[in-house]
Amino acid sequence: MMRALVVDDEPNACAELEALLVETGAFEVVGQCGNAIEGLAAIRRERPEVVFLDVQMPAISGLELLSMIDDDELPIVVFVTAHDEYALRAFEERAVDYLLKPISRERLAKTVDRLERLSGAAPRVTYPRAEIRRVPCVSGKAMKLVDLADVEFARSSEAGVYVVSARGELFTELTLRVLEERAGLVRCHKQFLVNLDQIDEIRVEDGLGAIRTRSGKHVPVSRRHLARLRQRLHI
Repeated sequence: MMRALVVDDEPNACAELEALLVETGAFEVVGQCGNAIEGLAAIRRERPEVVFLDVQMPAISGLELLSMIDDDELPIVVFVTAHDEYALRAFEERAVDYLLKPISRERLAKTVDRLERLSGAAPRVTYPRAEIRRVPCVSGKAMKLVDLADVEFARSSEAGVYVVSARGELFTELTLRVLEERAGLVRCHKQFLVNLDQIDEIRVEDGLGAIRTRSGKHVPVSRRHLARLRQRLHI
């Protein structure tokens, strides 16, 4: 059985698709998610083999979600949409398959056949990645989108990854690698990335550096990353 995750902002659509997937006998549904943030967390937590992903969702679309997943955690994606106009784009994004709502048992059976043919034989599917301009964060029970321009730095710890702005810090499901590769933040330390536009001052002493951000926060710079950072800053 394939471990499957359903990501769709319509609760009824989520429930109906899960029922259809279970009915096929080919899937173990490991979760339902109502938005991209929940979906990203579930992908990292559950490591599903296949995600049935709604293309259109508020705040962060299914296509944007793909840009926020680390390559090592990327599952096979089947896009789900109520709009024919998105079907072609789904294939342009190299989806294994797409399903149009309302989903029929007959059409889903074709998807199952396609997935089973791919299982264990196909190379990992890769997707074009869009630049991240807003960082999805968790604020209590709410989802907050932080403009990249407002991010001063990002840090990782045993508790996870946090993006820091002048207003404080917020937890994000995005990894440092994704923030570095797709949001343009620059590595200055094994556990820190910095927004070059938010640097107010950098001090160097005995091969180590320290950054002060525009709001007065301090960020360490390791020996390993100091030369590249100075090159990027033209100093």
